[in-house]
Amino acid sequence: MSESASSEHDSHHNLVVGNKKLLMWLFLGSDCMFFGTLISTHLIYRKLYPEEYDPTQLFSLELTSFSTFILLMSSFLMALAVSAMHKGELKSFRRNTLGVIFFGLIFLGCQVFEFSEFVHLGLTLQSGTFGSTFYLMTGTHGCHVAIGVFWLTCLLFYSYSGKMDAHESAIDVEAAGLYWHFVDIVWILIFTAVYLIEFIGKTGGAAH
Repeated sequence: MSESASSEHDSHHNLVVGNKKLLMWLFLGSDCMFFGTLISTHLIYRKLYPEEYDPTQLFSLELTSFSTFILLMSSFLMALAVSAMHKGELKSFRRNTLGVIFFGLIFLGCQVFEFSEFVHLGLTLQSGTFGSTFYLMTGTHGCHVAIGVFWLTCLLFYSYSGKMDAHESAIDVEAAGLYWHFVDIVWILIFTAVYLIEFIGKTGGAAH
């Protein structure tokens, strides 16, 4: 390949990389506003109607803390997977990606179990504003986790096709990593704003 052709190829590659990163950041920005609206709506209605429902009678802080820890660990493995791909270490990428998928499935399993328990105890979408805003917010996040698991599963299978080039595919893995870290951050916000605040408020109220 001539020097001019090589330079043209590098320019094209950099343009593609730049466009993919820009599109991902635009998507995450819009999704950030979407989740911000969901969380704010839940907190506002919780402030307006504080006596409507007492979720501390249903919430299991231990289970939710475990789910949060699982998601944090998956984010750590995702960072390792992105680093491995940039270094061209396919085996390490596969191993860490498989770990992220496994932890993501555990998180989803915990959420399904939690929702089924809530429904059994009477908290449904029809349980006033609390039920509708809670399920919409946490359910939407769960869908995002499921999409992330599916995305990473596709990348994992693609890595066995023999068509994955570490240099060319690094940006795709990096984009998946940004998405997964975003999902992790959103859950930390939900865990703090929805679960922890309820228990802290309950404890504070009991103290008075």
